[in-house]
Amino acid sequence: MAELVLSTLDQGVLTLTFNRPDTLNAWTDAMGRRYFDLLAEAEQDPGVRAVVVTGAGKGFCSGADFKTLAALQAGDYDETPDPRPHTFPTTIRKPVIAAVNGACAGLGMVHALVCDLVFTATEAKWTTAFPRRGLIAEYGLSWVLPRLMGQQRAMDVLLSGRVFSGREAYEMGLVNRAVPLESLLAETQEYARELARHSSPASMAVIKRQVWHDWDVTLEESAKTATQEMIASFGRPDFAEGVASFLERRPPNFPPL
Repeated sequence: MAELVLSTLDQGVLTLTFNRPDTLNAWTDAMGRRYFDLLAEAEQDPGVRAVVVTGAGKGFCSGADFKTLAALQAGDYDETPDPRPHTFPTTIRKPVIAAVNGACAGLGMVHALVCDLVFTATEAKWTTAFPRRGLIAEYGLSWVLPRLMGQQRAMDVLLSGRVFSGREAYEMGLVNRAVPLESLLAETQEYARELARHSSPASMAVIKRQVWHDWDVTLEESAKTATQEMIASFGRPDFAEGVASFLERRPPNFPPL
């Protein structure tokens, strides 16, 4: 089980690597369970301040494993699915950053886009694939995509199931950065280290909750909640340290979450 997702921690950044390279890291319940377990552990680990998610070999995640799909079609699937939803990464209080190194299809695309930020290799191949498999927009992707790239572009990639590159994903506003494959992981990890060094863990946790939650509320409701959160932040040691480090012109030393 441990080998399905590799885990390394360096300078406050936990890198999780989907590790089924022979299938382009196709998703199985076992791999997903291990991934979610590691995310839950990362949330509780004071040494982890940001998480990077990538894939071994030539793929990020090529979607649901075809053996699983075949079993579902035949009515022979008997594994107990993980009760945690595929949107589970959005509930983790620490930032989760996808480094899409290769094939990113179907359920793999879902898992890239429920991360808080997405970096991609320019040459990575993206596709929803759903209509070409007789499927529908899965696990909230019909909710996420229009908010990231607009309704018309979302309709394009959902209805056509066409393959597009990481460069086009960036041009359509789907990802934060598109960089050459050889520098992708290093650049993503360095960005994560910047968060670990300079951003308050408590602030990032609240901001993450605000952004994912506020898509569903009015501006007035968002502003009201933000005022409450701001008042609460005044009483945390992170605020005192943030001000002190600025005045003293030194890097901050924020407490762990």
